Amino acid sequence: MSQRRERSRAIRLIPTAVVAALLATVTAIVPAEAASPAAGQGTVNQATTDSGTQEQLTSHATSGSDRPAAQPEQKQALTSGAQTCTAPNAEGTAVCVQETRPADLPARLAHSSLAAEAVDPPQWCEDANGIILGTRTQICLVTGLTYTTTRTVNGTTTVTGEADMVVINYSYSDTGLPTFAHQIELSMYDGWGDALNASVDGQATLSGACTLDSSSFPAQPLLPFNSWRSGEAFFDTTATAAGAIGTCATFWYLTFTNAGYPAAVTDFQLNEFRCDNATVGRANVGCVVPWYASELVYGSASYPSLASHVQQAQASGLPGATFANPLTRTEDDTIIRTNRNLACGDAPSITGLSCDEYPIARSREGLSSGGTRRTFDGCQMPNVSSGTGPTGVSVCMITATENNAQGGLNTQFFRAERVLDGDPFRVTVS
Repeated sequence: MSQRRERSRAIRLIPTAVVAALLATVTAIVPAEAASPAAGQGTVNQATTDSGTQEQLTSHATSGSDRPAAQPEQKQALTSGAQTCTAPNAEGTAVCVQETRPADLPARLAHSSLAAEAVDPPQWCEDANGIILGTRTQICLVTGLTYTTTRTVNGTTTVTGEADMVVINYSYSDTGLPTFAHQIELSMYDGWGDALNASVDGQATLSGACTLDSSSFPAQPLLPFNSWRSGEAFFDTTATAAGAIGTCATFWYLTFTNAGYPAAVTDFQLNEFRCDNATVGRANVGCVVPWYASELVYGSASYPSLASHVQQAQASGLPGATFANPLTRTEDDTIIRTNRNLACGDAPSITGLSCDEYPIARSREGLSSGGTRRTFDGCQMPNVSSGTGPTGVSVCMITATENNAQGGLNTQFFRAERVLDGDPFRVTVS
């Protein structure tokens, strides 16, 4: 594996109008059948399940991924920018590559076409302007990039050309497959001079518990304007043994070549995917974005007393409803038992009812982490007072059949979304 170059680099913010126009163009021209990267890729996007059947890796959101969220570590879009330049060669020519500032980008992009094998990025990519956005199985990042050519003669350096580009990084996985993909696409929307003669090619690489299955980004000229140059890479996790968990970060190195000028390299990394064969109740391997807080939904029509309790508990200040303030999964049986006993160990015996606690016992935010109990009118919990605040738990006597069903709902959700110990998740009422 190629070692990542040590250099300063930054992600640029692109105006929403630019990215919206870009995504509208992409969506309009990519046919529905291109939603799978099968075209031109042979079988590199196929994976074998435990049953021995072949399944295809496709780009889609899971049922628990209702909308994208920003990577938690990114408090805001990065706007500072470093420029990477080569040293002048014997002829005095040099090149620079730099992620561009918002003011450097046009108000719109002309219609263009993606390569046949590229996957249509989701519409929410238009908001990934300088920040990593993701769902449980998808990540997107949109940046700008400027390639500049110069010539130095007798100590005087002259800019001989410039090419301005938009770059889309899009990566996707599947909760039931050991394979994930990272594609990169760029389009030159403006430029002049010698920079227009450049070509670009790409090389995919990785870091972590994975192997490169296949990649393709052949050398292609930047011209014509508003045409797309794309690469697709597929990776396989090595975390396949029973109980195994592994993470993988993927990189694309883009190399710009131009007759008479030195080659210039820039790189893009997408956040780690985590793959596992440790999800209880699933016999296969799958890969997810571990920092994304998927949504556990309780339907008020099917579970009215459970849904009402969750709504009241969250309204009183308890966490779990939002990306900014999610719950955290625990698989520690001792913590789970402690949460339940402290919350409902002294619940009254009422025919047809049982004690429900929120946050749910299978979260780290239960009473094992501290706090006190609270309740609400009609909950029939004697000796428990009302309260507010972000810590503690709410307890309420709810319909026993709904409470019993809740355990199954939680189990199905954790299994489907591969929510492991320490993962964030949200609880909402439909």
